[in-house]
Amino acid sequence: MLITNNLCRSFSVLLCILGMNACKPGSVVLSFYLENPSDQPRNAALVLLTRAAIQDKSKEKISPYYKVLLNDKVVDCQFDDIDKDGQWDELVFLQDFKAGEKITIHLEGIEKPDTINVTPRAHVRHKRKLDGPEFGPSLERDSIDGTQKATDFTKQKLPPFLTEGPAWENDQLGFRLYYDVRNGKDIWGKLIPDMVLDKVGTDTAKSYHNLDSWGMDLLKVGSSLGAGALALYIPDLDGKDSLVRVGGSNIGKTVYEQVADGPVRAIFRMHYNDWKLHPSVSPVSITEVIQIWGGQLFYESSVIVKQLPKQAQLVTGIVNLHDAEKKELKQGTARAVYTHHIQSENKDALGMAIVLSENELSGFTTSKNTDTDIKNTYLVKMKTSENQAVRFRFYAAWEKSHPANAKAIGFEEFLNKELQQFQQPLIIR
Repeated sequence: MLITNNLCRSFSVLLCILGMNACKPGSVVLSFYLENPSDQPRNAALVLLTRAAIQDKSKEKISPYYKVLLNDKVVDCQFDDIDKDGQWDELVFLQDFKAGEKITIHLEGIEKPDTINVTPRAHVRHKRKLDGPEFGPSLERDSIDGTQKATDFTKQKLPPFLTEGPAWENDQLGFRLYYDVRNGKDIWGKLIPDMVLDKVGTDTAKSYHNLDSWGMDLLKVGSSLGAGALALYIPDLDGKDSLVRVGGSNIGKTVYEQVADGPVRAIFRMHYNDWKLHPSVSPVSITEVIQIWGGQLFYESSVIVKQLPKQAQLVTGIVNLHDAEKKELKQGTARAVYTHHIQSENKDALGMAIVLSENELSGFTTSKNTDTDIKNTYLVKMKTSENQAVRFRFYAAWEKSHPANAKAIGFEEFLNKELQQFQQPLIIR
C-alpha cells in the first residue's frame, strides 16, 4: 500500500513568525514562566506547550494560533497535530538557557501563522523510487509487508526507497532506518547544518559511504542492532531465552507515518503490526515514535508494545564491530551505556550512547553472538509493560563534526551533562 498527499503539508511547517499576520486589537496575551533547574547551560532546549496547558492559561477561547515573544522578539516555533485530527496539539520552540536561568515568554493570539521560509533545523523524509532513476515526493504514510527484502546492489543501482528507508536529521547529525526485513538503524555524520538527506543517495556516481562535503554514512551495522534498533527478549521460549529482532518476514505489515516535519523538530511513527514471532505466542504489535529537534546529538524514541509476551522485555542496543569497550554512567535517576572508539566508516573516532531513566532500565548486557540473528551488540534491556511507553535517547558524536568529543574523556564529560539535564526537565508554568 502506498499513500501520499502532494497537496497538504503537516501543521508542523507552520511557523509563529511576526510579519503580515499582525494580531487583532485586543488579542489576549498569555505568559509562561520557564526555568532551567540545572547548574549547566542548555542549548536548543525543546520547550513544549500543550494545547491543554495553553487553554488552562486562557480565560477566553483558545486562539487559532500564537506567536511566541521573548523580550519583545519573536521566536520561531511550530504547531504539531500529534493525533492527526486536523487540530494542532503542541506548540514547540527551541530556547537556549544559562545555568539556572528563569525567563518569561508571552503568547500573542493570531488568526493565521505566517508561512514564510526560515532555516529548518529538523527534517524527516521517506521516498519511494519511481519507475525511472528518480525518487518521488516525501510520503506522509507508506507500508510494506514481510516480503520486503534488503536491496541487492549488485543487481540494482538504486534501492526501492531513498537510502533504503526513512531518514531523519537535524542541524548536527542524522539517522536512517532500513525499511525491509533487517529493520536496522544507521548514522549520518554531517559537516554542514543544512538539511541534506533529500539529495543523499539520489546520484549513483556518488557513494554516501565516502566522505563528501556534507558528511557521510558513518556506521557499519551488519547483524547488530546498529544505532538503537529494537528487539524483544523473551525468556524460556521453547526452553531457551530468545532475543528476536523487531522486523523480518513474520511481521504482517510495517507502516511508516510522518507526524511532523520541522522546522523545529521532526516526528514519525513506525507501526509493526501482527508480528507472529513464534507459534506459542500471540501476535504482537509495536509502535515506535521517533523525534529529533535542532541542536542535539540524539534522537528520542518512545515505544509501546501490545500483546506483550509473558515476562518479555523490549531491547535496544549499540553496535560493536570494533572491540570497543562498553562503559556505563549513572547520575541520579539517569543511566547511560556508551562506547567511544575508532569505529566510524571514515576510520576515526565515533562516540555512541543510549540514555534512559533508571526506572525503565532492566539492565545492560552483551549479545551472545550464537543462536541469534542479533550479534555484535551491547544491549539495553528495558522494563516493559503492556501499553505503557518506554523511552530512550540514542546519541552519536563524530570527531570530524564535533571535535570536542574526539577523545573518550570529552564524550564522557558531555554525557554527564546530558544525564543531569535528562533527569532535570525544564520547569514550565
